[in-house]
Amino acid sequence: MFCTLNTHKVDMDKLLGGQIGLEDFIFAHVKGQRKEVEVFKSEDALGLTITDNGAGYAFIKRIKEGSVIDHIHVISVGDMIEAINGQSLLGCRHYEVARLLKELPRGRTFTLKLTEPRKAFDMISQRSAGGRPGSGPQLGTGRGTLRLRSRGPATVEDLPSAFEEKAIEKVDDLLESYMGIRDTELAATMVELGKDKRNPDELAEALDERLGDFAFPDEFVFDVWGAIGDAKVGRY
Repeated sequence: MFCTLNTHKVDMDKLLGGQIGLEDFIFAHVKGQRKEVEVFKSEDALGLTITDNGAGYAFIKRIKEGSVIDHIHVISVGDMIEAINGQSLLGCRHYEVARLLKELPRGRTFTLKLTEPRKAFDMISQRSAGGRPGSGPQLGTGRGTLRLRSRGPATVEDLPSAFEEKAIEKVDDLLESYMGIRDTELAATMVELGKDKRNPDELAEALDERLGDFAFPDEFVFDVWGAIGDAKVGRY
């Protein structure tokens, strides 16, 4: 289903994306129980943040406390979203799934078909808890980054600068706020496009040229411009 870096737990903040450190460990999570859940959309926002693995599977990355979905306890972080009202979502990107959920009419019931990851690694933490401090491998200490590309060879690159890391984090937060997704690769692309632009209009042109399919609203572009500018001058 998906892989996590340096943890066997279903931690969607550690989801393997397009790059890994040279000393990172990868843990694979396989399909577990399937479930079909009816959800009554009592509010416009369901409280879901969606991500994907870049290979056609979309997952629940976060559930907002007190939200519609938070009250349905059989739905969990890490669940793969297979279908909405019988419409298969296999092959869809996370922003497409988020858009479909947002467009569902309020006051109606819809059906989610989900698959949860198999919880097969819980014993690892129990076994390792009795080990001597410092006896295990030191994870994630490499300073290089292996970047994986859908087209072309993998390359080893330097880690982002402190400014780029903070700007990516802030833009990723904006993606979640506006679109209900988190995507560090997309955020990194937007920072790369915007870091040398002189004003929001130049950023908007660059985003339209490279990422026009997203049709980002003007207020979002303006906030992205502000986030990059804040990170550039150290306003975190």
